[in-house]
Amino acid sequence: MKRKKFTSISMALILSTVLLGACSNNSNTTSNPSPSPTSSNEGQAEGQFADYSKGFEKSITLDIPVYERAFEGWNVSDNYYTRWIQKEFGDKYNVKMNFVPINRAGEVRDFQQLLAAGNAPDVIFHYDMPQAVAYYGQNVMQPLDLEEIANYAPTYWENMNEVIEEYGVIEDKNMFFFASRPDYGNFASFIRKDWVEKVGMKMEDLTSLEKFNEMLVKWKEAGLGTAGAGLTANIYNYSYAFREYPMDPKEVAIYTDLAVGEFTSPASEAWLRNLSYQYHNGLIDKEFYLRKDGNSIKAEFVAGRTGTYGEYMASNMDVFEATLKNNPEAEFALIPPAAGIPGGKELPSSAPFPFGLIMGVNAEATAEERVALWLYLEWMSQPDNLFYLQNGVEGQNYTLDANGAPVRDDSYTGEFALSKNNNKDYWSFVTEAPVFGTEEETLAVLKKFWTPVGYEHIVDDMLFYAEEAKKKRGVERNPLFTVPIESVNEYKADLNNLFQELYLKVVMSPADQFDQLYADAKKRYLESGYQEILDEKTAAFEAGQVK
Repeated sequence: MKRKKFTSISMALILSTVLLGACSNNSNTTSNPSPSPTSSNEGQAEGQFADYSKGFEKSITLDIPVYERAFEGWNVSDNYYTRWIQKEFGDKYNVKMNFVPINRAGEVRDFQQLLAAGNAPDVIFHYDMPQAVAYYGQNVMQPLDLEEIANYAPTYWENMNEVIEEYGVIEDKNMFFFASRPDYGNFASFIRKDWVEKVGMKMEDLTSLEKFNEMLVKWKEAGLGTAGAGLTANIYNYSYAFREYPMDPKEVAIYTDLAVGEFTSPASEAWLRNLSYQYHNGLIDKEFYLRKDGNSIKAEFVAGRTGTYGEYMASNMDVFEATLKNNPEAEFALIPPAAGIPGGKELPSSAPFPFGLIMGVNAEATAEERVALWLYLEWMSQPDNLFYLQNGVEGQNYTLDANGAPVRDDSYTGEFALSKNNNKDYWSFVTEAPVFGTEEETLAVLKKFWTPVGYEHIVDDMLFYAEEAKKKRGVERNPLFTVPIESVNEYKADLNNLFQELYLKVVMSPADQFDQLYADAKKRYLESGYQEILDEKTAAFEAGQVK
């Protein structure tokens, strides 16, 4: 590795946060002393960009971040597909591809440590705009020349130029580029259906959070187990189901922030009260605070100690098979969205932003490294290359049906095996989901990608509820501030630690102390920097610096 100087309110999101408790001053220049992007290419003259179609004269190392998701037996930095990328792209352009592992559950921490050590990759990415803007506020990204992108990555630019021009501008500077986001999602929260039926209930009975809690009481009385839960940390979308809609736009803007918990809001109080009730009545995993990642929450479900869990659906996912080995009688179903909502009331579903990964170029990346990145995006945007990364080798990973669509062979475990999420952590640089012709054709193929054999009903229900949610689109939408909220950068690390301390104390202390403990905790949280965040966001909102 080179050494360098230094949301939408979807039903799946609601269920993943409520039922699982999972997952979690800027100057106008960067710290990069190199020339601005518009004059950065050696050999550029009279507005023409240098020609690298035959490769770079001297070898370039391109450091590409890739999520490390702890898939058993999968090396994110060295596998058949990273070697294939090196052969097909890197060797062609005289670029050494170096894939840098980034822990999915601790990505901000990993990026911050790499940046501090001068070892950050050439791309700095995140899925949420507030954190991307926070990186910008740290001066760790360089401005972009959109003409340069269009020149070296014309296919990618044609696909994404409108999104880049609309959402990539911060303080009148072009800072971000994006992956596309087709309007599909595959996160599912599921439940032990056999447990539901053992206590005399049906899936149709789970019409509200209250009915869900009633079922958990019956699980406890029958000695079956608890709901799954985990430590709330790093991504703070826990309260959406507890909000009262429609919300005042200003309230949405100042409280919505995945980087810092909205601990003092009315929705947070409602969330905490429910969590306290579940904890003190033995309805959730008593050691939820020790479950700090998806794997530890999954382990409890697989062992048969908990009866709910959420994961991105994939045809080669192993959670059902692993659970059945320990619990042969287990049956599974999708949890109805209303089961995570107080009163079972309908919630608005915001239209998703039209981008996936939000990416910026490391301020210390050289001009040629930046060009190599655009060439990489262009190469990956070619349909044949993208199809290969998403599907693997014909006759091994898949066969083609009569319509030319891939049919996955999930029993294949040979040299060309894909990662557990179908290699998404490589091709997510250009898209969040595969596309195959029309929307109907795409969904037909995606259903095959998402469906483990025998669990078609879970994916069918997932898609049904997604379509129902779309009917309410556009009522609420997560805000995007167009300026850095500097107080978030200043206080978020301390507030994140304080959030865990305070919320666990409020939830786990005797229930009759809740009111006083929460009042004291709110005061301490506000005085520790959160009031400054609310004030700065209010000022930005009133100045119109938010989309």
